[in-house]
Amino acid sequence: MSDDSTVSDASNAGSRRQEGELERTLGLTQALAIGTGTMVGAGIFVFPGLAAGEAGPAAMLSFAIGAVIALLVALPTSELATAMPESGGGYYFVSRALGTLLGCMVGLGQWLGLVFASAFYLMGFGYYLEDLVRELGLAMPVPVVGIALGGALLLTGVSITGTENTGDLQNWIVGSLLAVLGGFLGHGGLDVLGVFGREQVPEAFFPYGAFPVLTTAALIFTSYLGFVQIATVAGEIKNPPRNLPRSMIGSVLLVGLLYVVTIFIGTSLLGSERLATLGETAIVNVGRAIAGTFGAAALLGGGLLATLSSANASILSASRSIYALSRDDLVPQYVETLNRRYRTPHVALLLAGGPIMGLILYGRVEILAEVASLLHLFMYGLICVALLVLRRADPEGYAPSFRCPGHPVVPALGALASFGLIGFMNPLSIGLGGGILLAAGIWYLIYARTVTLSELSS
Repeated sequence: MSDDSTVSDASNAGSRRQEGELERTLGLTQALAIGTGTMVGAGIFVFPGLAAGEAGPAAMLSFAIGAVIALLVALPTSELATAMPESGGGYYFVSRALGTLLGCMVGLGQWLGLVFASAFYLMGFGYYLEDLVRELGLAMPVPVVGIALGGALLLTGVSITGTENTGDLQNWIVGSLLAVLGGFLGHGGLDVLGVFGREQVPEAFFPYGAFPVLTTAALIFTSYLGFVQIATVAGEIKNPPRNLPRSMIGSVLLVGLLYVVTIFIGTSLLGSERLATLGETAIVNVGRAIAGTFGAAALLGGGLLATLSSANASILSASRSIYALSRDDLVPQYVETLNRRYRTPHVALLLAGGPIMGLILYGRVEILAEVASLLHLFMYGLICVALLVLRRADPEGYAPSFRCPGHPVVPALGALASFGLIGFMNPLSIGLGGGILLAAGIWYLIYARTVTLSELSS
């Protein structure tokens, strides 16, 4: 590849943007649904039993700590998003503030991380559907892998037909999910208060001591990896100065509250030891304890909605990550091609949906979920560093409508917490994640080292 064909200057990028802009079709509720829908799945339908087994009732503090750390990243991200409301989210912020190499590593890592996470969510969707059919006394006519593949194909197709369609679907899914959870938490809360005469399970708040609260916070932090996906589609959100910070901060607060209340109800009704033995189906069994088969079926239906919403939002965000890289010439330009009829980046969407289906066929997607978390934490840390750099440099044109409170302490703590949590992860996940980031750096050196971007910090 010659230098002439790889160098991208501001005028070239500007002319391409004028030729093919994504339309701003997502409102506040749709943005909130993207963030909330991505986060609520693992936190409520996977982690309660695992977290209770590690920290007991104090696991609710672990989820609260996770929410605080997420806010330490959400606040800097909100400022950067209102200053640069472009598709690409973390990639765009890091590349403009810290340079093209780190931006390329974040962008490719974000794309692959979301692809990994989507495959994990869709396999979870298949398993929840299988369990729901079994709970109703029926037989599943299609294997789990077939269900997951069908879900990937359907969600990719919906995204191609229009971002507004994806947002509307996300609104419907998340609205239904919150209705199910609202009924479960409302009934469970009354049960805990003794309205129905049920006895609570007495136990110490810190049965295993205080330190497991911190290690459990690292375990469950994958539950908070969705709010930055809102910034990834910032180029398609209406009134970004108002809607971006409200949706990112609001989704973290809402989901954090749901997590804490869920752990409180689960440990109060069943006890942490029993929840631990139930593992990843713990929340379904809490539903069974509250309302029998109906309660279990309702929570299984909630799990279906949660995994579907997470996959839907992740596919959309993954496509926008690779789309933003293409607009900056860090991957081939044809990736940014827009569908003439629907004005959506159909090539980028196929580069999300296609690999997801390949991973589903390959199987063993569980380890990829933690790798996705590592890649996101790497991005989160650099987003916080990017804000520190931009505030110090004060470049021309940097005029955010939202300012991160507590600067520079908040972004500094956000960076330290994000990088620090990586150290608590499985060594295999750290190795795989590090290998992906290294491969992204090699891709940059081979394909795009002569690409120059208009960095805001220059």
